[in-house]
Amino acid sequence: MVMRFFRSHEPASLEQVQSQFLQMLTHDRDAFDAATATLLSGGDPASVGPTLRTTDAKVNELEREIRRELVVHASVHGARDIAAILIYMSIVKDAERIGDYAKNIFDLAAGGVSFQEAPDRPAMMTHRDRVSDMITEAGEIFAADDHDAANLLLAEADRMRDVYDELVDALVVSDGVARDAVPRALFYRHLKRITAHLANLLTAVVVPVDKLDYLDEPRDPAP
Repeated sequence: MVMRFFRSHEPASLEQVQSQFLQMLTHDRDAFDAATATLLSGGDPASVGPTLRTTDAKVNELEREIRRELVVHASVHGARDIAAILIYMSIVKDAERIGDYAKNIFDLAAGGVSFQEAPDRPAMMTHRDRVSDMITEAGEIFAADDHDAANLLLAEADRMRDVYDELVDALVVSDGVARDAVPRALFYRHLKRITAHLANLLTAVVVPVDKLDYLDEPRDPAP
């Protein structure tokens, strides 16, 4: 496994980085759950907003702390742990971006969008619940360095991205009014990006350093 080799050699400072990284994902899920509850279940944006911003600030501060610690670690240990440092530098950005997309979902609710009475709310809740669970699962798989579980979740994430693309494409060409189609398209677009970032961080378990973030590349071959 890609990370297992580095973990067998890593000193306590990189173990601390891993702990902080997993804290970021915990905060990400809290932010995502709060944002989607506001949008789908009628939560009050005025009361949820401050808590969500505080949670996002924790994510951002952890990202800065991790990067500072990685720079210090590199200066002390030199090239010995450079691959592990590069991996953490990459995936910590994925964790930060998940929090940003949670805020984007909340912004829909803060702007007056509510799907609480929407006829397609059950389907939205199904997608929401799965993405929420995936945030925790991705952290657990990363911590365990579970190659097989990572590949299974990566495959599911790939299928989900296709589903979200289809939903967005259908909304773009729909004959419905914009105030119905646009918020839904944005919601599914944000779910797709969160899913992609979760998949990206899982690539640290299964691929070499040079192939991290490959899920941000177009999947269709260039013409």
